[in-house]
Amino acid sequence: MNQTKRDGFTSTFGVLVATLGSAVGLGNIWKFPSLTGANGGAGFLLVYLIATLLVGLPVMIVETMLGRAARANAVSTFERVAPRGQPGWQAVGWMGFAAALLIMAFYSGVAGWVYAYIFKAISGEIATTDPKVAAAVFGSLVSNPVSSLLWQWVVLGITGSIIMMGVAKGIEAVARKLMPLLFILLLVLCARSLTLPGAMPGLTFLFSPDFSKITPAVLLTALGLAFFKLSIGMGTMLTYGSYFRDDQNIPATTTRVMLADLSVSLLAGIAIFPAVFAFGFEPAAGPSLVFMTIPAVFTAMPGGTVFMTIFFILTAIASVGAILSLLEVPVAILSERFGFGRKRASLYTILAIALLGVPAALSQSLSAEWKVFGMNPFDLFDFLSSNLLLPLGGILICVFVGWVYGFPELEKQLGNRGTLHNAWLVKTVFFLIRFVTPLSIAAVLLHGLKVF
Repeated sequence: MNQTKRDGFTSTFGVLVATLGSAVGLGNIWKFPSLTGANGGAGFLLVYLIATLLVGLPVMIVETMLGRAARANAVSTFERVAPRGQPGWQAVGWMGFAAALLIMAFYSGVAGWVYAYIFKAISGEIATTDPKVAAAVFGSLVSNPVSSLLWQWVVLGITGSIIMMGVAKGIEAVARKLMPLLFILLLVLCARSLTLPGAMPGLTFLFSPDFSKITPAVLLTALGLAFFKLSIGMGTMLTYGSYFRDDQNIPATTTRVMLADLSVSLLAGIAIFPAVFAFGFEPAAGPSLVFMTIPAVFTAMPGGTVFMTIFFILTAIASVGAILSLLEVPVAILSERFGFGRKRASLYTILAIALLGVPAALSQSLSAEWKVFGMNPFDLFDFLSSNLLLPLGGILICVFVGWVYGFPELEKQLGNRGTLHNAWLVKTVFFLIRFVTPLSIAAVLLHGLKVF
């Protein structure tokens, strides 16, 4: 395919916000606070930060670099950058393709719950200080087949219409508007949370580490979150990297994305934990924190309905960028490798995810008894993508760059062909990718497979 006809990001800021939109998702507002709360607070945060530097960021750098070097989709990237005589590496791209579809099958359902909760917050349906009542409302939503499917399809319809518009006019244009709005809404919530009486214990929990709570399980959980949080191992950074400008400083850009992503997570923690402690709720509520505990927390504060609505709007915004990046992986593959037009490729992708997502969306109702290895469809798709495909893909990318692609080519690409003087940084990334990062991801893989 003629590379000049490929769409791409139009500016440095566009690259930053679009890539940040991919990294920021429900994980920042939902998974990060719940895991932080369940794993002891600040100690987990410290380990997560170290793990991000050693695992998440190096893979993000080399994935993005490979995409830009090839100027192609996730599968064709490996065909173009792999040495002659080693044709099998495109399997990594196909793994990303499969992972993106599986993740979207259940992630779009969770995003649908968030969309539904915006209207529940506005109507006052979840305005209760009793987490048990909030749990009953949530249970009625996820156990209703019609509402579960309807809200999932709403999410796919909105994000599908954006992806059809292309990279610059769709993904980048939307990210330019939504990412600043996300930060503004988070700051509003943080300001309100910090002014609550009794908010200080929440900040202590988040920023004053208790090292006795850092167990091997906490270490592995933080490693896993650091790897998955930055949208790596699923083809998204390979695909987005192919839209980067030639003069983009990849290490600097990805580091800014990582820091901005961490900032969003920290702001979410500041918005949530002071309020949780101020009203005497349980910080270790786990995944139920957003849908069951948060409504009770916000209802208990003056003006709670307004701030609860803001919270679910920003959570919905956070989901959009991540969904767009996941959709772009199969759309780019279908359009470039199979000759489909972008709109046709987008439509096929949305339809495939809608069909695949039916059993996942109905996992709390009609398909609850459809068990594979003891897991319902929602849990099975999550397990196959998060515990198997993503870590395997991450390990293979490390092996490819560290032992096949090689240091000279890595230095040329990350140094922008000698225009950037960052040899020490490239050497550090190369060492991590060769040794530290793949071993760390292997530990995450074995832990996820319950080997230890």
